[in-house]
Amino acid sequence: MSVPGSMSKDDRVARFLRVNQAGELGAVRIYQGQRAVLGKGRHGPLLAHMAKQEEHHLTTFGKMIAERRVRPTALSPLWHVAGFVLGAGTALMGERAAMACTVAVEEAIDEHYVAQAAALDGDEAELKATIEQFRAEELEHRDIGLANGAEQAPAYPLLSTAIKTGCKIAIWLSERV
Repeated sequence: MSVPGSMSKDDRVARFLRVNQAGELGAVRIYQGQRAVLGKGRHGPLLAHMAKQEEHHLTTFGKMIAERRVRPTALSPLWHVAGFVLGAGTALMGERAAMACTVAVEEAIDEHYVAQAAALDGDEAELKATIEQFRAEELEHRDIGLANGAEQAPAYPLLSTAIKTGCKIAIWLSERV
């Protein structure tokens, strides 16, 4: 039984796909920004590895959006620019700040993907499995960031909180706009 004002299953899945594609676009752009600054340094191969996974996530959600005829977020141009600025900006602050960015983003995405997977019904097993696979890869990225000095970044708690808050706002907006 649905409650007045509640979303239909199809609307909820459309919202999930819209926001996930937007988030993966942002992630791809974050890594492009980080790689523009740090790509030739010692973290270049790690950044390339994480970027490749994010590109696969973006392609996958893009295909799902097309197959299900879901409207992408109108905010993609904003996330295109904001992601690159966040990635390049934190990289310009140093390797540890770039890793702190990765940790903060991936922790926000982990929370987001956990909630989505829990909300999906059995008839969305493929989407749920995709979300869970991508969540595991996002957690791998978080762990890479932690192993590479994220918590030693200048003003780590402030930086982390600001980035997580920005991610949560971006998620909320991308679900709706």
